[in-house]
Amino acid sequence: MDERITRKVVVPVKLSVVIPCYNEESTLEKCVQRVLGIADEDLALEIIIVDDCSSDRSVSVAESLASRCHEVTVVRHEKNMGKGAALRTGFALVTGGFVAVQDADLEYDPSDLKRLLSPLIQDQADVVLGSRFSGSEPHRVLYFWHFVGNKFLTLLSNMFTDLNLSDMETCYKVFRREVIQAVKIKENRFGFEPEIVAKIARMRVRIYEMGVSYHGRTYEEGKKIGVLDGLRALYCIFHYSAPKLPAPMQFLIYLFIGGTCALLNLALFLCLLRFNFSILTSALAAFVLSAAANYFLCIALLFRHKARWSSCSEIIVYAFVTGIIGMLDVTATSFIVNMGISAWLAKSVASLIGLIFNFLGRRHLVFPERTEGSSERGKKFCGP
Repeated sequence: MDERITRKVVVPVKLSVVIPCYNEESTLEKCVQRVLGIADEDLALEIIIVDDCSSDRSVSVAESLASRCHEVTVVRHEKNMGKGAALRTGFALVTGGFVAVQDADLEYDPSDLKRLLSPLIQDQADVVLGSRFSGSEPHRVLYFWHFVGNKFLTLLSNMFTDLNLSDMETCYKVFRREVIQAVKIKENRFGFEPEIVAKIARMRVRIYEMGVSYHGRTYEEGKKIGVLDGLRALYCIFHYSAPKLPAPMQFLIYLFIGGTCALLNLALFLCLLRFNFSILTSALAAFVLSAAANYFLCIALLFRHKARWSSCSEIIVYAFVTGIIGMLDVTATSFIVNMGISAWLAKSVASLIGLIFNFLGRRHLVFPERTEGSSERGKKFCGP
């Protein structure tokens, strides 16, 4: 009887690499070729180039690559929308089991992708981030204040997400496909970085970090990120993390919001008094204007990302809470002034009382936390 030898067929791992591209004609082809160079019998590649309406020859270079390499697909935006928008487009099209981000400017070395992929293949991680500030890999020495800004943003992000990353703003991020496709990306530009970190932290997936090499560019060489992007990142850290923080940390943030609005309340009150308005009128007008500022700061930074007037009851609840706090503020101010205490001190005390009740009313009545299903490894990931 003939003996038959059954050979096990090994199916290669498929990695989808999304390359956002804007005016990178000088480096795009070299970048793609170096990404293709990491493929072997155990690793298959899918490369999706998302051209963000480049004004140079980037599209022609990308289409030429796609005609020669079956692994390459090109998608083009009709107008420039930003890196986050390009990644959102690319992530929706990926088919590999794992997904990586690769900038077209070659500041990051594609050979590092195989190392970053290893914990995912071995089922140790669901997300792996590449750090420019850990490990012994070479990195170009450039801007000191960029380094300081990055460290500050990473520290603040870690405080809100309870992670211990060394480089939150890194480009190199590798995901299981089901993880990244479960995340609804909203940021169009570089705010994608703090947004995605905040959202994967909430998913409670396994996150690893590994050192990578970094060959940064100067602005003369084409670097695009600027001061406004840093400010946007700061906003995004609050915007996407604060709504999910425990109540004590939320209150600390509200102290900043409420304190700012309390100072506005006081300044408006004293200003109106100087124009000979009555104490009652000044207190009421100052409260209404500062309450409006408080509401919009709460939406932007703390409780909810934007107002959703979904029902009449929501409007009624907000009006009710605001009215009660307003009555408390005006009554307390008038009562304390009638006791012979100066107007500025009376208003300050009333504002402090209102600060505490404002936080409680907004957190539990106006902006109650929605219940979300928790995600566990082995179950369906719940998108933020």
